[in-house]
Amino acid sequence: MRTSPPFRADHVGSLLRPQHLLQARQTLSGQELREAEDEAIREVVRRQEEIGLQSATDGEFRRASWHMDFIYQLGGIGQATDEQITVRFHNEQGDIEFTPAALRVHDKIRLERPIFADDFAFLRDTVTSAVPKLTIPSPSMVHYRGGPASIDAGVYPDVEEFWADLSAAYAEQVRRIGELGCTYLQFDDTSLAYLNDPAQRAELAERGDDADHMHLRYIKQINAALAAKPEGMTVTTHMCRGNFRSSWAASGSYDFVAEALFSELAVDGFFLEFDDERSGGFEPLRFVPPGKMVVLGLVTTKRGELESKDTLKRRIDEAAKYVDLDQICLSPQCGFSSTVEGNVLTADQQFAKLALIAETAREVWG
Repeated sequence: MRTSPPFRADHVGSLLRPQHLLQARQTLSGQELREAEDEAIREVVRRQEEIGLQSATDGEFRRASWHMDFIYQLGGIGQATDEQITVRFHNEQGDIEFTPAALRVHDKIRLERPIFADDFAFLRDTVTSAVPKLTIPSPSMVHYRGGPASIDAGVYPDVEEFWADLSAAYAEQVRRIGELGCTYLQFDDTSLAYLNDPAQRAELAERGDDADHMHLRYIKQINAALAAKPEGMTVTTHMCRGNFRSSWAASGSYDFVAEALFSELAVDGFFLEFDDERSGGFEPLRFVPPGKMVVLGLVTTKRGELESKDTLKRRIDEAAKYVDLDQICLSPQCGFSSTVEGNVLTADQQFAKLALIAETAREVWG
């Protein structure tokens, strides 16, 4: 078993909010709500440690959204008051739409204070055996969500200044959260998975982006954000094709981004979605260099049915044809509750899946 992250059995981050916490969000505010969140986080950390996971998150219980709760705390970024965007998600029954407010870069981007600092400190002080893991959206998500139209040309007449300020703000966040004792940080990035979908690239081109090379820009800016990361901090990235109420937004194998992504992105490990045919095969893993870890997201968070342990082992063996078995870990394919609504399964099914991952990892890697 590994003694540093990512671990043989790991998980992405978000967990289903318990019903009492959902109710508290409707009826409480301020300190009363935070105390309800504290109680729920203590319990969910205990469950993760009992299952045998070597890392634990706070389930993102204090957030409504995996990414926007962070992005809107960056200085210079806010919600548009007069515009929404429409994101279309798909599932076996049909399509559903997510229509959040559009994002606006209205001033110079900056880090005014470390984001989620108090949240991480509480998690750090709550864990007993697990490594506390903090998840935040990657710099790419600020741009992918709004595109060129979201950036005020009066603030950033030169887009290179936008990118420089964005990466600098993230670099400061990484430094400041490291000062709090964070040794396991994850950049969640749907964009690098979405870009594998020709339909997504067509949408980007239509709004004025260089869709064929956007992944190279995103890799460059993430690397700039991590260039001075604290010694002893492990940084991973998670890439999925959308996760909202058990639905997805994109499809396509990792082929389009794989060579640049795996060989150039300066992270320690990649959490990759591989729960069904939408993700393609394991062949792109041939570009993963020695020393980098691959966390196979073989267990779906979109349905409650429990996977077969034999099937998981067989798929790990298949992946090991392209990347060394010692570089492989196991996880769910995404979070269980990327937004406060959560996916369509029960808490018992969620914890059964996490327990299956832990048990399978012990049998595969010892």
